[in-house]
Amino acid sequence: MTARILVVDDIPTNVKLLEARLMAEYFQVLTACNGQDALDLCESGQCDIVLLDVMMPGMNGFEVCRRLKSNPITMHIPVVMVTALDQPEDRIQGLEAGADDFLTKPVNDLALVTRVKSLVRLKMLTDDLRLRASNGDELAMNYSKVMAEVNAPKERPNVIIVDDRSASYEKVVTALSKSHNVTVETDPNDALFSIVEGNYDLAIISLGLENFDSLRLCSHLRSLERTRLLPLLVVAVQGQEDVVSRAMEIGVNDYIKSPVDMHELLARVKTQMTRKRYNDCLRDSVQQTIEMAVKDSLTGLHNRRYFDMHFPSLFEKSFALNKPVTAMMCDIDKFKSVNDTHGHDVGDLVIAEVANRIRKNVRNVDIACRYGGEEFIVIMPDTDIVYASVVAERIRREVEEHPILAENGSKQVYTTISMGLSSIDHESDTPSALMKRADNALYAAKRAGRNQVITVAA
Repeated sequence: MTARILVVDDIPTNVKLLEARLMAEYFQVLTACNGQDALDLCESGQCDIVLLDVMMPGMNGFEVCRRLKSNPITMHIPVVMVTALDQPEDRIQGLEAGADDFLTKPVNDLALVTRVKSLVRLKMLTDDLRLRASNGDELAMNYSKVMAEVNAPKERPNVIIVDDRSASYEKVVTALSKSHNVTVETDPNDALFSIVEGNYDLAIISLGLENFDSLRLCSHLRSLERTRLLPLLVVAVQGQEDVVSRAMEIGVNDYIKSPVDMHELLARVKTQMTRKRYNDCLRDSVQQTIEMAVKDSLTGLHNRRYFDMHFPSLFEKSFALNKPVTAMMCDIDKFKSVNDTHGHDVGDLVIAEVANRIRKNVRNVDIACRYGGEEFIVIMPDTDIVYASVVAERIRREVEEHPILAENGSKQVYTTISMGLSSIDHESDTPSALMKRADNALYAAKRAGRNQVITVAA
């Protein structure tokens, strides 16, 4: 695992020391001696993680961190404060500025490398989502929307605490309950099931569970699909540095030492919640992009691209297994007159409503698509032409007998549809031949007077 680490410090000796430690682990190291240079390097996309000194002339580290986290282009870059300041209030100030961690000089080599590797893994996941969610010119615009979504008011997050000692979790519950829904699981053996079945935004797990391996629980949570991306924060006592390092290697997001400073806990929880919301928004953006690629925006049905991608494989599978498949093609009758009489807005409404009536009358396993314009196609696997014709007739009657309401119900638009059906021929058939027969049946229905269903034998 490698990454580009930006070391920001105005003292050359400190820079050289960190540079040597990181390069020994095969990280690429960039350096900056002031805050503005650091901001410029981050905005240009040249670094993956920032190790940031606090006490610098001009712009101090807290301000640099705040600017990085408020910029939609750089807010995803992990920041670790590295400073001689060792008071709890200093650490809390750094975390509240948006830092992912706060390391005190002289920095322990194991703590430094473990934390950097952990943040690199998280950054790689975020980068993959960012790449999928946007590209090129859309980058800043889309991330501004994401940041607005991240900062928008949300429902109270759900937090679960896994701890079998009331003395160590009661104050934590009191502190978090003011702004979070908190659940406590005192039986470590039941914790995995509780977390998997619950809808949690964060799990806080004690590393001091009695007669139970906390790291095993963390490992299980990271291996399961439903909890793989759930933020994990562990609570460690003094002397558990090696256990914390192993926890970070497993995939734990963050840790805090006991006795817990409640202000620091709230700051770390806030950091994890913000990062989770950010990644959730990116994943939602990716999902929307995928849906836009295969769905028709007007009707919500699959589009022609989806049909072209999936129909051939469905046909080949049915052909090989000697199972029936029926293609149903539909076309709105005299649709041009609808547009000419009522306008294109009403025409769009008619298309969307006909699509809705088709959707209501077919199964989830059927492929229902807007084929183009006012034409639709439904592929019905495991369905012979006799049953498919019953479904088609039901759709045709529903369109004919129930007018489409327009202009807030003040206008009724009557329309009909013509439909053509054809089923698979298991002797020698192809997807294009099946489609051609259904298309011919549709035009036969048009020529015969419209508003009817015609089937064509294979």
